[in-house]
Amino acid sequence: MIDLRLLELGDADLEALSRLHGSCFDDRWSASYLRSLLSTPGSFAFVAARKPVLDGFIVGRVAADEMEILTLAVQLERRRLGLGRALVGSAAAHAATLGARAVFLEVGKSNSTARALYTAQGFSPVGERRGYYAPSSGPPEDAIILRANLPLDPLGKRRGLG
Repeated sequence: MIDLRLLELGDADLEALSRLHGSCFDDRWSASYLRSLLSTPGSFAFVAARKPVLDGFIVGRVAADEMEILTLAVQLERRRLGLGRALVGSAAAHAATLGARAVFLEVGKSNSTARALYTAQGFSPVGERRGYYAPSSGPPEDAIILRANLPLDPLGKRRGLG
C-alpha cells in the first residue's frame, strides 16, 4: 500500500529525496538545499512511499494566490501507476486550502510523458522559457510554462484560464 502524505520537515530522510531527485534529473537537489527550500514560507512537499521505499515526491510553493510546482520526481519503475497524478492532485488540493487559485510549472519541451500527465489534469501552455534546462551533456532545452486553475478538475477537463 502507498502512503501519500504531507511531508513534515525533519520526519523524512531528505537524503533519500535528494537521491531520487538525482535519479530523475541532471541537477540533483542536495538534502541541504531541500531542507532550506522547505523551510521557506509557503513551501511544502508530499511524499509517496511504500515503507521503507520512497516512490516519489512533489515540492510546491504558494505565494499570494498562486502555487508553483517546483519539482516532481517518481522512481522509474513506479511510473505510469498514478503516483504522479496523485502527488500533483494532493499538492494542488493543499495549495487551494492555502488560498491558491492557480498552479504553474515548467516542463521540458521534449518531456512528452510529463506533459501528458499535466494535460490530463487540465494544465494548458501559457508560455515558454528558452534554454531553461541546461543538461550535463547536450544543448540547453526549452521549457513550456503550464497553468491550471484550482481546484484541479478531477477528470482533467480544461476550464477557462481566467
